[in-house]
Amino acid sequence: MEKFLYGSGHLTCSIALAIAKGDIKGEITAEVKTTIDQSAAYVRQIVERGQVVYGINTGFGPLCTTLIDADQTQVLQENILKSHAVGLGEPIANDLAKLMLILKVHALAKGFSGIQYGTLERIIWHIEHDVIPVVPKQGSVGASGDLAPLSHLFLPLIGLGKVQVNGEVYNTETILTQHGLKPVQLGAKEGLALINGTQFMAAHGVKAVSEFNRLLQNADIIAALMIEGLNGSIKPFFSELHQLRPHAGNRYVASNIYALLYGSSILESHKNCSRVQDPYSLRCIPQVHGASRNAWLHLKDTIELEINSVTDNPVIINDELTISGGSFHGQSIALPLDYATLAVSEIGNIADRRVYLSLEGQTNGVPKLLMKSTGLNSGFMILQYSTAAIASENKGLCFPASADSIPTSLGQEDHVSMGSISGRKLLQVIDNVDKILSIELLCAAQAKDYHLPLQSTAALEAVHERIRTVIPHIESDQPMEDLLTNALQLVKSGELVSLRQQANPLHAEMASLAARFDTF
Repeated sequence: MEKFLYGSGHLTCSIALAIAKGDIKGEITAEVKTTIDQSAAYVRQIVERGQVVYGINTGFGPLCTTLIDADQTQVLQENILKSHAVGLGEPIANDLAKLMLILKVHALAKGFSGIQYGTLERIIWHIEHDVIPVVPKQGSVGASGDLAPLSHLFLPLIGLGKVQVNGEVYNTETILTQHGLKPVQLGAKEGLALINGTQFMAAHGVKAVSEFNRLLQNADIIAALMIEGLNGSIKPFFSELHQLRPHAGNRYVASNIYALLYGSSILESHKNCSRVQDPYSLRCIPQVHGASRNAWLHLKDTIELEINSVTDNPVIINDELTISGGSFHGQSIALPLDYATLAVSEIGNIADRRVYLSLEGQTNGVPKLLMKSTGLNSGFMILQYSTAAIASENKGLCFPASADSIPTSLGQEDHVSMGSISGRKLLQVIDNVDKILSIELLCAAQAKDYHLPLQSTAALEAVHERIRTVIPHIESDQPMEDLLTNALQLVKSGELVSLRQQANPLHAEMASLAARFDTF
């Protein structure tokens, strides 16, 4: 099995996800262990000589001036986990909690946190045995780290809290007993090191980077299918146009759509039609989808920098130098998470417009409401109500969480990022836009049918053929629930993306851009 080296390797979003799935095994080398042990030794030396350092022998937050006796440092570290585990709401998804564990191990293994090697070993045990802590989704303000969710994440280390195993929730004590394990004895600073950091926000960011990328690829494929269905033009995707305004995302999308459409007999059939130009929802796909791809790239770069950083406080440089700073503050990733939420929402907005356009009929070469016989039948009309409702919901979710700050900790923590909310909203909007795209897929496939026997390109024919294995052409009203479920599954699975790649390999210009936009 492929291995990743915690503390020394370069962690990417895809590697983190692969560790979470069990496809890659994370390990700590002997060299990294030496660094970890040295950092823990620095903390012990600080305690032994009575040097006052925040969180090692002082209280936390507004209690930072309260000194703690050396023999009480362990109690202090356990108490911080107990007192800060005040999250509320439904638990986050199991894969997100597991990602939090993975990101935390990598950050602590860099050797600037004073953590004991044995503590990291126990966290890795949780990862490898899929004993995943239950973490409520609400309670973090995204500064001083994700204190509440990280406290829930690490209560199991001291035998408290709950864990999920094989889909069932248990008290931690029960599982530890089954495995013959005892709670970890935390040393000085360890509790603080565990709960200071941005791993809740960053885990949402890692998952979003993957899901957003899949969504963008689906959006291009479905949009190209809709262009075919509505007799759209290929000219807005010519490279000659985009060389004059060469935003990387725009160029990538234009190249992608051009490759999907080039050689289509459907396009050839209306090459000399009287229509001068298409509506924006078709013509401006490179500009809109491309801008969202640029936002994805910014999110990916920022998240990958974050997950390779030390984000707790204080940082232990050596036994003489500790620095109490603000590396736990989530602003660096809160802003890109909010930006990405807007970028995903825009994919849904323009897809809704294409759905509406497909229902107009007449000039697009398809019947009104995408059925030959309407009146008695309402056709596909109400599908656009759903896309409109979801698009509207997304607009409300686009208000940036990072624009708000409510002081906490009696004013000691007087500016916070709210980035945890940014991450949660981003994943919610991605899920919503998947639903909009699934409806566009239904409409685009229906529209394309009306051009038979003319054929599209190999890639789009493969996509259309796969759609038709689970969603029939419809010429009379019927319940749509199962069809919508099937369409959504196609979008979420990434299967259409794989079909596109098999049927239509990337040409040179697109391949060079794909190195940036399809790698994470």
